[in-house]
Amino acid sequence: MEQNQSTEPKNNNRVLLIVALILVLLGINGLLFYMNQQKGKQNEQLTADLKVKDSKLEEQIKQYETLKADFERQSQEVQGMGLANDSLEAKIAAINADLLKLRSFKAGSFSIAEQNRFKQRAANFENQLRKKDEEIAQLKSDNEALYTETTTLKERQNKLTDTITTVVRSNQELAEKVNIASRLQAENIRVGVINSRNKEKDDDDNEFRAKRVEKVKVTFNLARNDVSPKETKEIMMRLIEPDGAALYNLSTGGGTFMIDGAEAFYTAKQEIVFDNTRQPVQFVYAKGAAYKTGLHTVELYSGGVMIGKSTFTLK
Repeated sequence: MEQNQSTEPKNNNRVLLIVALILVLLGINGLLFYMNQQKGKQNEQLTADLKVKDSKLEEQIKQYETLKADFERQSQEVQGMGLANDSLEAKIAAINADLLKLRSFKAGSFSIAEQNRFKQRAANFENQLRKKDEEIAQLKSDNEALYTETTTLKERQNKLTDTITTVVRSNQELAEKVNIASRLQAENIRVGVINSRNKEKDDDDNEFRAKRVEKVKVTFNLARNDVSPKETKEIMMRLIEPDGAALYNLSTGGGTFMIDGAEAFYTAKQEIVFDNTRQPVQFVYAKGAAYKTGLHTVELYSGGVMIGKSTFTLK
């Protein structure tokens, strides 16, 4: 009887111990479950924070890429206007350096301080970009105004040049007309011969015996010309033989002159003062040798232009 009473308390203690252990285990499990829940929440928060930082980092990189593209556009516009763009190239280099730094960040290492620093730098770049756009717009406006003014001036210059060209051409044409109008003209040209006894002979048909000719005499008048100035004129005579050669001898007053840009021989020359009175002029030429038979030609020139012509025949 006493033995049964002693066993029963021991069983009760064992039950209590087991219950206590179970309660402890339940407590520990509950604590572990709570701690796991808290850690999961922390991990979720960290993941969310990383996503936010990653988003901020990508957003900042895109902002800098846009800034770089805008500054490159400005550089091309300034260069296209023929202006120096060193300051823009320096800004592009600075943005490239910032992009390199941003791309080296991991999302977790892109701290709030770094975010704020790069955000402030980007704001400064945007402010510079806006001011430069305003400056470029003003330069374009000035260039357009200058281009319009230059075009107008060129048009005026072209018109003035055309006017000057027209005036010069008109003056040249007028000068040419005056030059033509002022040319002398020989009129009433007559040819006679003088024999060895100094007797002169004229013939209406201008035919003479060659053997009796010692000298050839040419007379004419200078026609009236109110345009030609009253000044000293040179008059050349060419006596051309039947074979086409002009008689020429330096000792008897012959020489050379220009006709239509080519050199030619003249037989005799004299200077007269033109007075517009139909003044007479005469040449007397002695060949000093026998004259050839056939048709001879007399040509008269002044200023390189023929002013009269006649022929005679020696038989």
